Amino acid sequence: MSTHTFRITVRGFFDALTQAQRSELLAEADQHDILRTAHTPTGHLSYDLSAREAFAFRFLDTGEEEDDVTAATRRAETAAANWLDDRGYGFKNLRSQAVDLATAPLSKRQRQAAVRGRAAEVRA
Repeated sequence: MSTHTFRITVRGFFDALTQAQRSELLAEADQHDILRTAHTPTGHLSYDLSAREAFAFRFLDTGEEEDDVTAATRRAETAAANWLDDRGYGFKNLRSQAVDLATAPLSKRQRQAAVRGRAAEVRA
């Protein structure tokens, strides 16, 4: 049985942040830079409060079957909401997007590498 790897992105907006909360988030902004995002098992938060009140959590999860993506998405949403609640940050419009990497299309670079690999097998 193969393992499916899921990338889940949970997006939303901060809501009714106090000035102290906003200052706290701005002080930690370099740790949550949108240009250094990664999907991780514990979730990676990114935001840019100078541009807008939006945030994104990126999670990496696995499952034995393709249908496990639903449970993985629920876990990611719960983890994101808990992280925000634990810090007292208000939020709204939470929504998720999940991708099963086993079914994701290959990028141009990945397709080229696959073709080179097949060509090498033929020559051998």
